[in-house]
Amino acid sequence: MTLTSTPHIDPQGVPIAETILLPGDPLRAQFIAETYLEDPRCFNRVRGMLGYTGTYRGRQVSVMGTGMGLPSIGLYSYELIHFFGVKNLIRVGSCGTVQPYIDTYDVVIAQGASHDSNYMEQFGLTGTYAPLSSFRLLSQAARLATERGITHHVGNVFSSDVFYNADTAHNTDWASMGILAIEMESAALFANAAYATGKLGHPVEALGIFTVSDNILRGVRTTPQERQTAFTEMVEIALDLE
Repeated sequence: MTLTSTPHIDPQGVPIAETILLPGDPLRAQFIAETYLEDPRCFNRVRGMLGYTGTYRGRQVSVMGTGMGLPSIGLYSYELIHFFGVKNLIRVGSCGTVQPYIDTYDVVIAQGASHDSNYMEQFGLTGTYAPLSSFRLLSQAARLATERGITHHVGNVFSSDVFYNADTAHNTDWASMGILAIEMESAALFANAAYATGKLGHPVEALGIFTVSDNILRGVRTTPQERQTAFTEMVEIALDLE
């Protein structure tokens, strides 16, 4: 079902591509569009959540901010999939690692996303659902990172509902389970893609690619300016996925 607009996305005639990159920060979406896309056209300004469509190496690609948290990316990704026909959704963003061997600026590619959210309750499942990324996109991303000599790690991330957690053992507990990094969106994105695949009868694929902005356990951080503009390797991997 294709609509001309929703309460949160108003393209005003600008097309939205079947492949879209989804940073949390709308200013990062603007940076990606202006840096990488040819002839980028803004398709959304509602609530300041900037979205653009252009071409990259001859392919139409979109990029849009999603805001922070599972509810926010859950809302935008649902509308993009069900109302605008998007089929490939690639989250690009920052994450905080909880593993001592992972450094800032390393790339993390999410195979799955554990979480502490109630987001999955809506699906009425009788067990514990494990949201996974698209293996097709995952394998491509890992191959590209290897070919380009990019230090990267593939595995499970944790999508947290809480940025400032009162539980001081939270990070070390998840680290002990092999979690590579903590972010706040991927579980909802992966679940929405899986649900849409079952409902729409065609594959809807999602992936999360992250640049490590800080090592939480070591207390090493990058600046907000660096997070907005310097994380180019993950973006270039995402743009080259087919």
